[in-house]
Amino acid sequence: MKATEAKLLDFLKKSPQFIIPIYQRTYSWTEPQCRQLWDDVLRAGSNDAISAHFIGSIVYIEQGLYQVSSQSPLLVIDGQQRLTTAMLMIEALCRHLGDEEPIDGFSAKKLRNYYLLNPLEEGERGFKLLLTETDKDSLLALFRQKPLPADGSLRIQENFEWFEQQVNRLEDLVPLCRGLAKLVIVDIALSRDQDNPQLIFESMNSTGRELSQADLIRNFVLMGLEPEHQRRLYEDLWRPMELNFGQEGYGAHFDWFMRHYLTVRTGDIPKIGDVYEAFKAYARAPKQAEQGVDALVADIHAFAGFYCAMALGKENDKLLAEAFRDLRELKVDVAYPFLLELYTDYENGLLSREDFAAAVRLVEAYVFRRAVCAIPTNSLNKTFANLGRGLKKDRYLESIQVHFLNLPSYRRFPRDDEFRRELATRDLYNFRSRSYWLRRLENHDRKERVPVDEYTIEHILPQNDNLSPQWRQALGEEWQRIQETWLHSLGNLTLTGYNAEYSDRPFTDKRDMKGGFRQSPLRVNEGLGLLETWNEQAIKERAQRLAEWAIKVWPAPRVDDDVLAAYRTEKAPQATYSLSDHPQLIEGKPMRALFEALRKDVLALDPGVTEEVLKLYIAFKAESNFVDVVPQKSRLRLSLNMAFHELHDPKQLAKDVTNLGRWGNGDVEVGLSSPDDLPYVMGLVRQAFEKQMGDMEVMT
Repeated sequence: MKATEAKLLDFLKKSPQFIIPIYQRTYSWTEPQCRQLWDDVLRAGSNDAISAHFIGSIVYIEQGLYQVSSQSPLLVIDGQQRLTTAMLMIEALCRHLGDEEPIDGFSAKKLRNYYLLNPLEEGERGFKLLLTETDKDSLLALFRQKPLPADGSLRIQENFEWFEQQVNRLEDLVPLCRGLAKLVIVDIALSRDQDNPQLIFESMNSTGRELSQADLIRNFVLMGLEPEHQRRLYEDLWRPMELNFGQEGYGAHFDWFMRHYLTVRTGDIPKIGDVYEAFKAYARAPKQAEQGVDALVADIHAFAGFYCAMALGKENDKLLAEAFRDLRELKVDVAYPFLLELYTDYENGLLSREDFAAAVRLVEAYVFRRAVCAIPTNSLNKTFANLGRGLKKDRYLESIQVHFLNLPSYRRFPRDDEFRRELATRDLYNFRSRSYWLRRLENHDRKERVPVDEYTIEHILPQNDNLSPQWRQALGEEWQRIQETWLHSLGNLTLTGYNAEYSDRPFTDKRDMKGGFRQSPLRVNEGLGLLETWNEQAIKERAQRLAEWAIKVWPAPRVDDDVLAAYRTEKAPQATYSLSDHPQLIEGKPMRALFEALRKDVLALDPGVTEEVLKLYIAFKAESNFVDVVPQKSRLRLSLNMAFHELHDPKQLAKDVTNLGRWGNGDVEVGLSSPDDLPYVMGLVRQAFEKQMGDMEVMT
């Protein structure tokens, strides 16, 4: 490697051509980055005291020479964004310059022929910079001063138009020209024979801020391949995948897709910022390495197609497309690992179309019911990551239903009575998906769909704190309590196209006016036209009626008792123990009171936490043991079921017992001997609990 400081314009002038390899990400700078560069250029050009402005490095591969002197193209490893943006700025300036030069060398003809074009070359060799795919066509169209392609690069188009607007606003072009002349870069040439571009690339992007996880993965997969192999793999598999996501979708969704893919393939859920490292570990595992990079990319390509069908609305089958759309509106990304497994089996003929749709509807009902019942979401990651394990694929849908019914309390599928009760009473107006639940209620089992988006939500009992005398009379003496209690509830909310006309009018006016409740064709308004008054009783009765309908819209699994029994495996009888079997926990002993205080706090972490007294310790469980307590004479020895390095322990009370023989589960040991230490120790226990329950990256 050799690094040399150079002025950007000199560097562009003497370089034959820059090519962005196909494994590099597309051009991705947006207005904030363009504005920063623009401001820096004008500031440098307006201040004589500033002799140069450094904008970063340009790293490229050349065959053997360390300086730019050969005529072979240079493969850019780092600096594509700066190069492209500077050239967009130069092209925008060219379009406002004639033959006159604000400063020496800055005519339109000289700028293009020195820094944008190779005027003596033909075809693509006639351009200084060749981007990848869509970006390339758009940039070359600009340099040719031709219209951009219809399906061209959004970033190229938007940024160039922004630069044109800025140049248009300048009364004097001299500061811009001077500023461009002062731009300085570090010219870093790599030798293909002597340098490792991948390692250099990773070290330059080690913070993960400049490139997405997906960009790093693509570079890792493609960079080390021979050019022909690289081209074939990219054109046959990776590029179609990018096109399926779309320009915006690729940037917004691909990192998350790779996270879901790795969850399916490894069984572990990587954090979104660790996806690249998790992918490298997976790709380098002996089994995967043996299959080769082509098989790996083909697998990613297949899963990406399934993901785009579900998450990005690319499904062609109407039945499945409707189910995916409703699930997308709930924004439960953590369900995708499980759904990717289902889609794979559907594609392979193991799961029928109808059962696949029914399974998606079960996921939808599960998530919506839990949201209505305000059940915490922090266990959903692992719920869905592990849901596919142990399914009986010869009885696919049945085994999914049984699995949902057998989930423990903190992961439960809310039963009808709980769902009915909570749906009728909770605030649904401020529910984050209110348009979703109203649409689903209205259109369930309809062949002719009602365009709910064209309607607005109506409070039958108005939101106005200062209710009219007619409303107060209808509600009675407790009108304020009734309004406060039921205003945003299911029974008081409906849909209308006449929201402005309804305003705060009395109920009978809303009922009888043109377009009122008597004339409404909407299912959610059925029965309102027959009522004489709107009061607390009417709200409750309507809520119960709609809640019964909701049970049909979001049904719980229905499995016969004998089927459930058949799935239960008989367990061998086990010895039972009680606290009296632990001498240090006998009533009156010092450790008994301390244990009771600890026990109370641990069980309070979540309703789903259970306690099991074993012969040698007491286990507290969620998914499995997260803390085990071994009673000792002068303390309680706690084993936390997590890796020692993952524990945040400022007081350093914990001990690393990795690979040491201890009763209990986990690599962390903590002693508790005084009630004064209980709050701090519970903070450590809570970390083990939350680690087991999964992180909070659930809904986006």
